[in-house]
Amino acid sequence: MNQPKILILGAHGLAVRDLQKALAAAGFTVDLDGDYDEGTEHAVAAFQRSVGLVADGIAGPKTFAALLGKRDPLHLGFADLERAAKTLGIPVAAVQAVNEVESKGEGFLDNGRVVILFERHVFYQRLVKAHDQAEADRLAGLHPNLINPKSGGYAGGAAEWQRLTSARQIDEACALESCSWGLFQVMGYHWQDLGYASVQDFVTRMQASEAEQLDAFVRFVKADPALLKALKAGKWADFARGYNGPAYARNLYDVKLERAFARYSAAAPAKDAA
Repeated sequence: MNQPKILILGAHGLAVRDLQKALAAAGFTVDLDGDYDEGTEHAVAAFQRSVGLVADGIAGPKTFAALLGKRDPLHLGFADLERAAKTLGIPVAAVQAVNEVESKGEGFLDNGRVVILFERHVFYQRLVKAHDQAEADRLAGLHPNLINPKSGGYAGGAAEWQRLTSARQIDEACALESCSWGLFQVMGYHWQDLGYASVQDFVTRMQASEAEQLDAFVRFVKADPALLKALKAGKWADFARGYNGPAYARNLYDVKLERAFARYSAAAPAKDAA
């Protein structure tokens, strides 16, 4: 099967036809026409539900792997979303919307390591707090790509782990606290407020599974009454502002969340019947 990174509603071509053939072989009714229409989207969602994946109708690496019989237990499942919704007291559709819009889509790299983003400006701030500004400035002069009052210097993907490895040689705890971790990009320095025993405990949990990464997001929302209130009320602009900061509007996070919530809410009865 030809496996692109991701296929969504509106895609067309040989890759879509290969996907449709795989769905048909798995027993799902779908036209083999190479068009990713609503019928294909529904078939993908039905297959995802059948194997316990998040049923979003989007064919990505997790769906392709499951079609090949390689369902990874580290991946997030629909039962995990249901559990999160119950804990937060919100509709499952709300968690599905957040998972679609706010998560990175995959919590692990191809090499099995958790997805991270090392923030050099946060490392600078953590060093100031752990030591003092003079020491942080001294270290910043020696390692400006790792320690800097200004954000930036990102390498992306697995290369972020190389940056983290170098930073850990300077200060282990501060380095771990200076990364965002997993699907929902929760910063390591939140570990204490979220009820973890240590930053090392937090990191170990993030490496364990995407379900643990979702749990970190749940803890993060529960720890912020305003964020939880916005999520419960479906006030997507307020939620997006609290979760993403003032740049949320430029990236249309609130619009994307509202649309995703409406789509999952409309599909909920059909999913329950299935």
